[in-house]
Formats: sequence, C-alpha cells, structure tokens
Amino acid sequence: MYTLFISLVIISAILLVLVVLAQNSKGGGLSSQFGGSGASNLIGVKKTGDLLERLTWGFAIAIMVFSLATNFTTPSFNQSDEILDRAKEQQTAPGLDLNRITPATPADSTN
Repeated sequence: MYTLFISLVIISAILLVLVVLAQNSKGGGLSSQFGGSGASNLIGVKKTGDLLERLTWGFAIAIMVFSLATNFTTPSFNQSDEILDRAKEQQTAPGLDLNRITPATPADSTN
C-alpha cells in the first residue's frame, strides 16, 4: 500500500508539472509552443484556463492527500531508540537518588 501511494504521488507531481507548463502566463507560456493552442481552440480559451486551473488545484490537493496517506501506511521497523534506552537505564540505575542531589551554590565573591 505504501508503494502505491508513493507511485501516485510521483504520477500526480509529473502531471502537475505538465499542467502548470501548459497554462498561459504573462509571456504566453508553453501552451502555444507545444500544441496547447489546439486544445484551446477545441473547448475555448476561457474554458481551457478554467480546466487547467482546476486540474492544478486537483493535482496539488491529491499530492497532499497521498503524502499524508503514506504517513499512515509507512512500514514500521522494530528499531529501538538508543537515546531513549539510555535514559531509561539511567532512571533505573541503582544508587542514583535524584531527590538527594542539591544544586551547587555560587561562591561568595566579596573582596
């Protein structure tokens, strides 16, 4: 399941890049250079802009959802945390009574 979500994130990211490149920017964008003008003639310029904007938002949301889903399906490894293990050992160490430790007081520095 984890691999499926990672694959979907990668596919969505590639499609998002393609959709963003197909949009018209201030300089005309890549849509007219690589045949995007045929699609705008087919469904109209206004409808093409709306469709590309909705696809952009859709792919961006899909990437976020798939990324969060990978967090819940990440395979868990039975690894112990070395720092937590050391802290537990120090807490249970014999002869260490934290209640009897007194903080050091600064020396009197009067001349």
